[in-house]
Amino acid sequence: MDREIGSAKTEILTRLKREGPTDLQTLADSLGVSKMAVHRHARDLEARGLVERFPVRSGAGRPRLGLRLTGAATNLFPQAYAGVGCAALAFIEEKLGRKAVEEALRRRQAEAMPRYQQQVSGPDLAARVAALASLRDQEGYMAEARPLGKGRFEILEHNCPILEVAQRYGEACVVERQMFRKLLDADVETTHRVVAGEHVCRFLVTPRRRPDA
Repeated sequence: MDREIGSAKTEILTRLKREGPTDLQTLADSLGVSKMAVHRHARDLEARGLVERFPVRSGAGRPRLGLRLTGAATNLFPQAYAGVGCAALAFIEEKLGRKAVEEALRRRQAEAMPRYQQQVSGPDLAARVAALASLRDQEGYMAEARPLGKGRFEILEHNCPILEVAQRYGEACVVERQMFRKLLDADVETTHRVVAGEHVCRFLVTPRRRPDA
């Protein structure tokens, strides 16, 4: 992230990225600083076009002041294109058709699988989920894993480095989810997607349902 922004403002941007839009008081409490300090930093970030203020209504009375990231802030966080940029995929689509785009994405994932399999291992689902979240976090997805009870887990990815690709080619998300299923040997459902306007990609992981022997 741009060093000119400063550590305090960087922390605000990171919190908004991980937790989504929030009001100033909640943000101040989570950072352990005064609401006035957050407001001061927010004004500077707003002037840079990185955040915007909006009213948060909860019951009667005046609305509270909320804060959220703008589209321009996306460029501050890690971005990647899975080795295949939008321009390359567009060329493939033009010359060979849409199915060839999906094949290119699947081939790229297949090439990455051995590396993933080497790092995502463990005696049980909990260990594999934790390892996958850690790996994705290292790759810039700002990922974390949480247990949900009854053998279920969620993986939250607060940043989408391949957003530009995913916005144009939804196949990228499909291929990614299928890779997760293979790595975890579990059922994986996408319940929230950044590309659909959510502030996080959420994957619900449950033990694989196996047919009776």
